[in-house]
Formats: sequence, structure tokens, C-alpha cells
Amino acid sequence: MLHDIMPGTEDLLNKGMASGYIGFDPTADSLHVGSLAQIMTMIHFQRAGHKPFALVGGATGMVGDPSGKSAERNLLSEDVLQHNLDGIKKQLEKFLDFNSGSNSAQMVNNYDWFKEFTFLNFIRDVGKHITVNYMMAKDSVKNRISGDTGMSFTEFTYQLVQGYDFYYLWKNHNCVLQMGGSDQWGNIVTGTELIRRKDAGDAYALTTQLIKKSDGSKFGKTEGGNIWLDPEKTSPYKFYQFWLNTSDADAKTYIRIFTLFDQQTIENLETEQDAAPHLRVLQKALAKDITIRVHGEAEYEKAIKSSEFLFGNTGIEFLNELSDAEVIGLFEGIPNYTITLNQLKQGINASDLLAVETAVFPSKGEAKKMIQGGGVAINKVKINTAEDIYNIDALINNKFLVVQKGKKNYFLIIVE
Repeated sequence: MLHDIMPGTEDLLNKGMASGYIGFDPTADSLHVGSLAQIMTMIHFQRAGHKPFALVGGATGMVGDPSGKSAERNLLSEDVLQHNLDGIKKQLEKFLDFNSGSNSAQMVNNYDWFKEFTFLNFIRDVGKHITVNYMMAKDSVKNRISGDTGMSFTEFTYQLVQGYDFYYLWKNHNCVLQMGGSDQWGNIVTGTELIRRKDAGDAYALTTQLIKKSDGSKFGKTEGGNIWLDPEKTSPYKFYQFWLNTSDADAKTYIRIFTLFDQQTIENLETEQDAAPHLRVLQKALAKDITIRVHGEAEYEKAIKSSEFLFGNTGIEFLNELSDAEVIGLFEGIPNYTITLNQLKQGINASDLLAVETAVFPSKGEAKKMIQGGGVAINKVKINTAEDIYNIDALINNKFLVVQKGKKNYFLIIVE
């Protein structure tokens, strides 16, 4: 996981308990899998006996994206920010121990020390210590790559704010180490430099490699967007499938980063994977470990049953264990149609249900032909004839009918 480390950091960590922090973006009320690498860094940090601080940038969240390029980092109100902070704290508690004595994890919000900090005080106490020339030199490599010739005043101030966060935590919480992704190195060393120039203090930096997929695409993104840790935003089933669908090459990397398995366990799993790749042993172990860590054992078991329902022989009764939202989430991306409860109360024959009231088939003729061939089922039961009648007695959870064309083509009929 390690990408770069400031000289002296390893000696610091070997001396005894140290305090270190990682910053998290509060622009949503949930973290996503892109945050997991840094969460795992904090887990390792705390397991090694150190004290982790999770800095959630309430003040910087109010600024939004200083470059103006990110649609995901808009300016937020104080109420929305507090809601987001509460959601993130709840998620971090699944990974970190906030009640372990001297090295208990602690969450801090930079809005707490910036809300009364005037602009003049900021320029006096921070700005005079870090020059524009220093910031430009620090970012020269980035600028050469991007073609930028300079940074906006907002970007300059934003980086000073991040540097001051480190100074504040160093001064008030004895926080001597900042950790983050390798793209944060410049911001981190701005903090160490501010600590050195302002108070002649020592502070350290450690960065991890940015997680990338073996095909070069961005980790944690799908066609549907972010994979969130919040089950309301990304269902546990979809979360499990994200990890299960990892390529063999990526699984060998991810299982080292996102689990706490020891080396021997991982090497044994790799041996099994190499002997029978089609069994996807690595992916299953990876998906199970992370899903249980994020969502718990019960939701993992439900995700397994959901997979078996869609791709195996699990009976329709399983859907009765799910909420309406979970049923809809299970069939996300699968064609769905809505009919009224009154329509179904009167009874509808199969061909009308599938080709008139819905568009499972383009015509009643095609529906009849496939039904006669035994290739259509409703609620996992084959339709005998096109004239079979369906009414409210057939509903799953008093709301759904599940249609199958062949074995794998599903359609969901929602009755309202």
C-alpha cells in the first residue's frame, strides 16, 4: 500500500504510540469504496497501537471544489454538512475503535476551528509563513503535466487551509503524522512546512498508492456511478457483486489492500484460484470479507441468496424476506413495468399481461409462441397456456410479479 514516506517517519512510529490523521470529504452523507484504502490505512495504524484521527472537512466542504471542475463537490450549507458528518461518523465506527483507551479513534471537523477564524487572522497567522513561490514550486510537476501556469487565489488559500488543519491538529492534539493518497503529498508537506516555519516543530508524512484497475479505468466507479457504503445508496447485493466481479488480476491486489488476511491465507487462496479460476475463490473471499465488514453477516447472507435467486435455483419465496426497496434494488437495471392493482384484481390472462399491459413481449403472438414452448415463467413457475389467469393471489409481497423469459432474462412487474 505504501507509496512514499517522509524521512524519520518509520523511526517515529517505532518509538511508541503516535497520533496521525487522514482527511475525508464531507460532500455526501456516505463514504464510497474509493475511501476504503484510506480507511484501511487507519485500521492498520490503530492495530499497530497508534491513535487515528479522522478529519472531516466541514469548513473546506463549504468552499466546494476550489478549481470549479468537480460536479460532486458543491458548496454545502451548515445543516447539510452536519447531516453528512453524522453519516460518515456512523460508517467509520464500523472500522475503527472509538473506545479503546489511549489510542481510541477520534473524529474532528475543521469547521470547529475555522468558524471564528477571520480572514485577517488567517493571513497573519498562516499566509505569511507560506509564500506563493513555495506553493508554485511544490506544484510545478503537476502544473507541467496539466499545462496550468498558475493557481487561482481560491486554490492557493484552500491548500493553506489544509496545511493549517495539520498545524492545528499538531498543536492541539499532538498529531504528528498526516496520511493520505499519493495525490495529497503536496498538501501534506505544506502542513509539515507550516509546522516547521511557524513553531519550529517536526511533523511527518505518509502516502499510499492510488488504487487503479488493471485495465487502467478508475477504481470504485461503475456505469451507475459510485459504489457507496450506505445500503440506501448502494444495496448490499450490488456492493457484493461489485467485488465479486473483480478481475483475477485486480483480485490479487485488492485482497491485500482491502482485507486483513495474513500472507499465508492470501497465498493459499491464490493457489486455489490458479488451480480453478472459474470458481473465483479470491473474488468470493474478497467480496465476503468486505461485505460483512461494511454491512454485517445478515446482509452478506442476503446478498448470497440474491445471487442464487437470480443465477441459480433459489425459490421465489426468498423475495418475501426482502423489503419492497430491496426487491426493487435486486432487480436494478432489469426492465420493469407498472400496472394498477385494480387491473390485477379483475384477473389478466398471461398473453395480455405480458404483451398488452406490459411490454415483456412485443406482441401476443410472440408471447403465445414462447409460452407454448415452455420458455416463460411467472414467479419461477412455468406458464402452461397463454390463457392462464393471474390475479392478486399471485403477488409477491403484495406488490410484485417476476417474469422470466428463458433462464436469465428477468422482468419485474410492479403493482400499485
